[in-house]
Amino acid sequence: MSRKIELPTSAEMKKFHNRSRRYTFWSHISMPQRLTLGFLSVITVGAIFLILPISHHGNMSHSFMDAMFTATSAASVTGLTVVDTATHWTTFGQLIIMCLIEVGALGFMSFSVLLFTATRKQMDLRNKMMVQEVYSLESLYDTRVVFGYVIKLSIIIQLVGACLLAPFFMHDFGIKRGAFYAIFHAISAFGNAGFSILPKNDVSIANQPWILLIFAALIIAGSLGFLVWRDLLLYHHRRRLSLHSKLALVMTGALIIGGWLLFELTEKNLAVETQLSTFDRLANTLFMSISYRTAGFSQFSFNDMSPATILLTMMLMYVGGTPGSTAGGIKTTTLGVLLLKTHAALRGKKDVTFARRRLTNENITRSLLLVFVSIVFLAILAFLLMLTQSPDSKFGLEYVIFEVISAFATAGLTLGLTPHLTDFGQLVIMLTMFIGRVGVYTVMFSVLNVHGEHAPYQYPEESVIIG
Repeated sequence: MSRKIELPTSAEMKKFHNRSRRYTFWSHISMPQRLTLGFLSVITVGAIFLILPISHHGNMSHSFMDAMFTATSAASVTGLTVVDTATHWTTFGQLIIMCLIEVGALGFMSFSVLLFTATRKQMDLRNKMMVQEVYSLESLYDTRVVFGYVIKLSIIIQLVGACLLAPFFMHDFGIKRGAFYAIFHAISAFGNAGFSILPKNDVSIANQPWILLIFAALIIAGSLGFLVWRDLLLYHHRRRLSLHSKLALVMTGALIIGGWLLFELTEKNLAVETQLSTFDRLANTLFMSISYRTAGFSQFSFNDMSPATILLTMMLMYVGGTPGSTAGGIKTTTLGVLLLKTHAALRGKKDVTFARRRLTNENITRSLLLVFVSIVFLAILAFLLMLTQSPDSKFGLEYVIFEVISAFATAGLTLGLTPHLTDFGQLVIMLTMFIGRVGVYTVMFSVLNVHGEHAPYQYPEESVIIG
């Protein structure tokens, strides 16, 4: 019995060729390139919404460049602004900024995985590897499990933070407005974004230590990283922490306490100048140590602070938070690895150990490379930004370096240069914020399209004189 074979129609053949062409196009785009394009897409959509008349007050005006800058700052959870967030944007515009912060904090890949989970579809290998890149996972096995912790933990922490902040804001601004302020600032603090919509002339958080402490707890929760939180929550089952979590917790604690003590030293006249009580002063310097390193909330003007405070702030911002978190910088574990390597080298030890474990040479090399590349990158961007300043500008070298480090670390602090940036200066800072959030390695691999290659031969080994 013969079987009739049906040939595809011309329309079906055309559809097949188009699908094949799209598959070929996407198959040539590496995972870091997809991650970079994803963030660019989120920023562009956010800027389009912010340029709409409904997003800003009628007597206010801004260019598309200003909208693009704000969207980049929100999506990269930085907090640098060219217009005042509290007075320039309407409630709708502030909602757009809040959504961009949420997407930037969790990573747009989180929402891609959420779509897979909601539709009960299996993630392919490429998407799993992208999630691994976003959250700095060591294996692909944990992608869906870690994502579950990311979403659930983030929602719970932000809801708790909003509930704790609500009574304070409702007391000052009423139920409706106070609730919105509480939700916005809980998201902004957890995302280490530094955006605030509090009217600066009506309220000061410097003399409200409980608000500062709630903000500080949210900032720490966001800057620790989801992998550390997962280890902490599962500790009662596993009875152990990973080496990553141990190093991250030790370095975070050391930076918070060390920064707190140093800010107490550099701002020893803070209580006299601001008429704060001893408890309020301690709460403010503790908040400075936590917020200035990763989040960018500032309760004082840097014009009233000592040069030592500004230098200390730049050093803390450069370090930033923990890998896989909402914070930027070179990360706490990078600094920890370099300190351990330095300690081992000074003692003449070849192996670098911590918590009875030996660090791999790849860890050390990656840390050294990250620090070197970031310093070169910051130097180039600072030079480009200096070119935008006129010779008689009041914003000198310290303003430019502070601004570039703040943008790279997605900290969002400024000495006052941001609102006075030229269009080219805004582009430089936007690029810095974008790279700071996506990651130096991700952008490098996106541009260079790096692939691991092993040479079939080795050259003879020889040393050079160092130091």
